[in-house]
Amino acid sequence: MGQSFGNTFYLSRPLWVEEELLEQEFLERCFQEMLDDEEKDWFIPSRDLPQGVGQLQQQLNGLSVNDGRNTDDILSKSKLNPDAKEFVPGVKY
Repeated sequence: MGQSFGNTFYLSRPLWVEEELLEQEFLERCFQEMLDDEEKDWFIPSRDLPQGVGQLQQQLNGLSVNDGRNTDDILSKSKLNPDAKEFVPGVKY
């Protein structure tokens, strides 16, 4: 199980142990490549969106369409017909 080089005797691992270590390293590299490829397919806003979009997204999250405070004011200025039929996509009147 050893090798002799000149006057020095070196112990070496059995061949099957070396093959198992190489196989383990190969599997780890394959697994890491698989994870890297999979991560490329994920949408990660901090990585995939241009700079400044995150700030814009935060600002948009803080907006609301109607908080209910000025409803009377909005209704008094509206030019919509309150007696109009409700719009239903695909239905002809």
